[in-house]
Parts: sequence; C-alpha cells; structure tokens
Amino acid sequence: MTTQNPTAAVLVIGDEILSGRTKDTNTNTIARFLTAMGIDLMEARVVGDRPEQIMEALNALRAGHDYVFTTGGIGPTHDDITADCVAQAFGVPLPEHPEAVAILERRYGDDFNAARRRMARIPVGASLIANPVTEAPGFQLGNVFVMAGVPAIMQGMLQDVAPRLKTGAVVHSGTLKVSGVGEGTVAEILAEAARTNRALSFGSYPFGAGTQGEFGTNLVVRGQDVSAVAAAVQDLQWTLIEAGVSVTPL
Repeated sequence: MTTQNPTAAVLVIGDEILSGRTKDTNTNTIARFLTAMGIDLMEARVVGDRPEQIMEALNALRAGHDYVFTTGGIGPTHDDITADCVAQAFGVPLPEHPEAVAILERRYGDDFNAARRRMARIPVGASLIANPVTEAPGFQLGNVFVMAGVPAIMQGMLQDVAPRLKTGAVVHSGTLKVSGVGEGTVAEILAEAARTNRALSFGSYPFGAGTQGEFGTNLVVRGQDVSAVAAAVQDLQWTLIEAGVSVTPL
C-alpha cells in the first residue's frame, strides 16, 4: 500500500539561467534532498528577472503544492527582486527585519552599505532561513522557502529548512543495466512489468546512443515498499534473461 507524500515544486529565478551563462544545479540538489525525505518533487520552473512572471509562477506553484522552493534573486544588486515579488504575491509589506539587520551588521561591519541592506528586507510574517556560508538569510513565508541562487549557499540553507518539513515515505529504487539493445527492444517487457505491478513505477533511460562505445538502457523500478521493489527487479531481470537480453543489476 502506498501513502500520499507531501508534494513540492522548485522555482529557479534568474536571467543568467535562461541565457545559458549559469548552469542550474540547484534543482538537482533540491530533488535529491526532497527524495531522501519522502517529499515528491512534482514540478520545476525557470523564470527570468521579470516581476510579473515570478509572481505568476509563484502563485500557481504555492497553490498547487505543499511546498515551494525558490532559488536566486535575494542578493544586494538592483536585479535581485525575489523578496519584492514574494511580498507582493502574498500582499504584505517588505520592511527591514531587525534580526536580519543585526546579522548583516555583524557580518559586514563598516562595509554594511545601502546595497547590502537590501538583503535585510524580509516580508512581514516570514521567518528567517539561516545561511551558514555568508550569513545573509533567506526566509520562509507560508509554504514558500526563499533561498540563494549560489549552489553552496543554497545547499547550506537546506540544513535549516529540513526540520520545518513534513516528511513522507521514502521512495526506494532498483536498477538493471541492459547492454547492447535500445529501448524499443525491451519496451514491451517493461510495459508488462508495469501493468503487473501498478503500485510501482518503471522507467527506461538510454545511454550511449549515437556513440562508438557501449550503449543500452538502464531500467529503473521505484516504489515505497522496498521488498516489492526488490521482487519486481528480480522478476524483471529473469524475464529479460529468458528473452535473451544481456542484463546486469546496478
């Protein structure tokens, strides 16, 4: 029997992601973080530094999922507008937060200028998210967690986010490596396994296509019941062997 896990979405904010100048690794980090906690990441969006687009995406995601994680746009420069957009989306003011001001004053001392003060603006009703790397905090407002775009900082903030989340059943997985054949060769076998085990999910992920080296497909079985996953992987392996397909458990 499967249980209904909390759901989540990621909103990546920044023109630099859309231009290709900066590679998004935060979505992968958050996905792994949530999977380990039994929270299902259902959706990820990337938007530029445009207020209307940010607010539209944020409102849609926070209405549709238990949690929303945003990354990017909370630094000291003019184009860091995430806090402004979150406050406007929630319909609350965006004053300086006394605790955030104190944190940043300690951090920067005489270099705590007007630009850096922008990072102390926190929507009314929000709680701070600790930043163990540079100390400039993120914040949580409702079911929205607003974090930095720099990967190392964002990852550090997740330490403070984790205890605030309701966890679910962890999804387990098993993988079979099928060598020398493409997805089409094993598609019907995989489809039959999925029909037989409806509480589990089955996926195929080709590798090496169009190259001179090894090619094939990784078949992945996922589910909340670790015993059921193991049994399905074993059954699938034997079915592939009987069909003359070379297969290796990973």
